[in-house]
Amino acid sequence: MTTERGESQCWLTDMDGVLVHEGHALPGAADFLARLVERQRRFLVLTNNSIFTPRDLSARLARSGLEVPEQAIWTSALATADFLSQQLPGGSAYVIGEAGLTTALYEAGYTLTDTSPDYVVLGETRTYSFEAITRAIRLIGAGARFIATNPDVTGPSPEGPLPATGSVAAMITKATGAEPYFVGKPNPMMFRSAMNRIEAHSESTTMIGDRMDTDVVAGIEAGLDTVLVLTGSTRAEDVSRFPFRPSRILPSIADVIELV
Repeated sequence: MTTERGESQCWLTDMDGVLVHEGHALPGAADFLARLVERQRRFLVLTNNSIFTPRDLSARLARSGLEVPEQAIWTSALATADFLSQQLPGGSAYVIGEAGLTTALYEAGYTLTDTSPDYVVLGETRTYSFEAITRAIRLIGAGARFIATNPDVTGPSPEGPLPATGSVAAMITKATGAEPYFVGKPNPMMFRSAMNRIEAHSESTTMIGDRMDTDVVAGIEAGLDTVLVLTGSTRAEDVSRFPFRPSRILPSIADVIELV
């Protein structure tokens, strides 16, 4: 199934499951990125992971053989910082997260504090501290607003799934009764902030993802052309279970190259 739209001038693509898998570039990823540069298409590589800064991620992609400049990477941490700087410029936050999130908030002009912050901001971290979670619960109880970078409940590791932001957010919600506002996918806010970053318009932007429940639904809600590739989470037989459809379903990123 395809939709009749103009040629895409801008491209958003998920990272894990589309361009890379467990640190290795997927076939066609390097050629796809090269085609975007060759055709002078504006693009961003997106990730819901808030642990790493764009510089970290650019270096990790380079190790897998993919050249992506740091300014072409958009994380849920950057989207969260962008959202908060618009909501309350120069505000303050108590942050549970790593360099990707703390750096993004700091660069957005936020003060990081554990004393009467405007927001408690929860992101991904590899070592969740019970003490930090307790502090977050008390600050939210005292009136801080609750923001989380993304709702993913687990993340992958070689040994198996790890609890992620969504799981810790659920624990804080259970203790406080406060639901967080999730900025990352499947919130289309993540895509809107990405499009603002590269001055893209929804009518001429395509989103490529590997998950129906995050990438595709958020892309549809943001008004984008959507491509589902089958190299990640969603399998071909899963698609029919969802009440929405991507514009295209393709085997891999290698099959997207001819669309650029």
